[in-house]
Amino acid sequence: MEQQLLDAVGSMLTYSYQEMVVNITLALVLGFVIAWVYRYTHKGLSYSQSFTQTILFVCLIVAIVMMVIGSSLAKAFALVGALSIIRFRTVVKDTRDTAFVFGALAIGMAAGTSNYFLALASSVFFSVVALVTYKLNFGALYKSEFILRFTFDQSFDSAAYLEVIQEHGKRSNMLHIEPSADRKTLRLTYDISLNEDTTAEKLTAALGAVEGVSEVVVIAAKSDIDY
Repeated sequence: MEQQLLDAVGSMLTYSYQEMVVNITLALVLGFVIAWVYRYTHKGLSYSQSFTQTILFVCLIVAIVMMVIGSSLAKAFALVGALSIIRFRTVVKDTRDTAFVFGALAIGMAAGTSNYFLALASSVFFSVVALVTYKLNFGALYKSEFILRFTFDQSFDSAAYLEVIQEHGKRSNMLHIEPSADRKTLRLTYDISLNEDTTAEKLTAALGAVEGVSEVVVIAAKSDIDY
């Protein structure tokens, strides 16, 4: 009786037990690779450990789902109905994160359907593209663009700090002015692109030495913060 039951279950499975183990293991390994690439190439202030782990889990779960569905159209529709009751409310802060989610989905689907070469090749190409664009800072208009914030005492001459900004920056735009409650100081925010021969540390030191300037902050990657 038990042997008949095992045979019946085996006949319902599209994949052998060994193939299932290989598919799940491959999806897990490739999920780790994609998650590591995301962590290594992430820029800005929106990094989330839970999102990095989600990339790993998505790759693994999708591989399992593809094996559950197999070639059964009925299972596919049943699974869509079951998953429709799940509601995701997490807001993706960076559009680049969406690419990694889709990448994990595609690689998980390839591993779950035993397309091993496709899974490996797509993981390699995806990782290489992510690393190359990260190293080249692809898409950035300026490679030395920063957000400069500082407090200025209005009892001093503003020409001094303006001279420092012009000396160290090849381009600068004022973004925000916030006066204090007593109207004695101003909180200034600039978008600045530094010269090739200077650094953010030099700018901070020079601006901090100006009379009337305090609380100097330089933040990299303008597109990753709200000002």
